[in-house]
Amino acid sequence: MVANRTIAPSDQGWHPAIQALSGGLVVSCQAPPDSPLRDPNTIAAMAEAAVLRGAVGVRLDTPDHVRAVRSRLGDQVPIIGLWKQTLPGSSVYITPRFADAVAIAEAGADIIAIDATLRPRPEGDTATELIHRIHQELNKLVMADIDTLEAATTAAAAGADVIGTTLYGYTEATTGQAPPGWDLLIQMVDRLSIPCICEGGIASPAMARQAIDWGAFAVVVGTAITGIDLQVMAYQRAIATPRRTS
Repeated sequence: MVANRTIAPSDQGWHPAIQALSGGLVVSCQAPPDSPLRDPNTIAAMAEAAVLRGAVGVRLDTPDHVRAVRSRLGDQVPIIGLWKQTLPGSSVYITPRFADAVAIAEAGADIIAIDATLRPRPEGDTATELIHRIHQELNKLVMADIDTLEAATTAAAAGADVIGTTLYGYTEATTGQAPPGWDLLIQMVDRLSIPCICEGGIASPAMARQAIDWGAFAVVVGTAITGIDLQVMAYQRAIATPRRTS
């Protein structure tokens, strides 16, 4: 059985775990599979540091990391949990199957993030079906990670609790586009009646502020804050590039 909090609306109309994110910064505490930082205790330390400095929530990959952060932080902030899985014959990798959602729920996440794009899923179900099962069988909230406005409206109609621009620029439908998906965010805010989160490509405090100004309910930042591996590689590439000569 999944231990969870009962889903019920707050006085503002949103579940308390969603309301807690309003107008704030969610820090994605993740690390590549080959990184020494990909350790539950290290990820938990990152999460605690983020919360101590004002983050209103954290986004985590894998049940072990969710469990470690929940143990360390208790109920201080909402946890958005997901499980990245690379599966044969499928480009869907963010919590692609219901079994992955179950594991994340059992680890203690408040909100389960799923790939809610319109791409074929590995088990033949739809994002709509997965959203319904997470609500009905796990009693958990759902963050729908999308790439297009069509995917966003479909997820909203399915009952997703919050929608993020997470996969803009990372799918076949958005080939050639680079995050942040500013236009997508603006369209979502204009057309949807549920919280819209800006995630992906936010590389500075000014960009995070811009997302809020354009109507984002909250902003998720990962690489720019916790992505030591990718940041070091970017700096090193820049330094190693031969100097241009006039």
